[in-house]
Amino acid sequence: MAHRDERPFEPHPDGIRRHAPSVLRNREPILRVLRRVLPPAGAILETASGSGEHVAWMAPRLPRHQWAPSEADPTALPGIDLWAAGAAADNILPARHLDVTWAEWPVADLGDDLVAVTSLNLIHIAPWSVCEGLLAGAARILPAGGLFFLYGPFRRGGRVLSGGDREFDQSLKQRDPDWGLRDLERVISKAEDEGLSFEESVEMPSGNLSVIFRGRAD
Repeated sequence: MAHRDERPFEPHPDGIRRHAPSVLRNREPILRVLRRVLPPAGAILETASGSGEHVAWMAPRLPRHQWAPSEADPTALPGIDLWAAGAAADNILPARHLDVTWAEWPVADLGDDLVAVTSLNLIHIAPWSVCEGLLAGAARILPAGGLFFLYGPFRRGGRVLSGGDREFDQSLKQRDPDWGLRDLERVISKAEDEGLSFEESVEMPSGNLSVIFRGRAD
């Protein structure tokens, strides 16, 4: 089975940081897409930052953007900040506590600088309500033309596309019956209902997708 981008974390020797092996596999393909679709400059809110390794690696390579990592698990915030501190970048804000299901997100400090929201490997390892909250929140805070970038594995046309996907989907449901690969078409439909415009999906390694949305004008 191809490597799948779950979010199982390994402990770091410092006892504070977390390490996600999938970051080493997917960060360069994700960066290539982001370079193409991001607005030229501005603030990027990363939801569900997990270990914080994506932000720490991306920020020096996208220096015209200010990165705002966030995580629903408050115990992860110190580790995210430690990864950021070692990134040799001055464009990463302190990690913030943010649960995407909240009706209001703590992003007032980003103000008019906010141009993008990213979410990597979240919605298949969370209940559907988390996907709904993520889409609603991104639509609520993004300006017209702002980027919502969603990355991960999906069902397509109501089915999985490979035996590996099927095994992965089943393994997720065994861990939690509310988890599992989401139908791409359902996610797009829900995003459109919330006020996001679907732009394109980009094939990524190991059968993953980068799904690109834009904020719509009120």
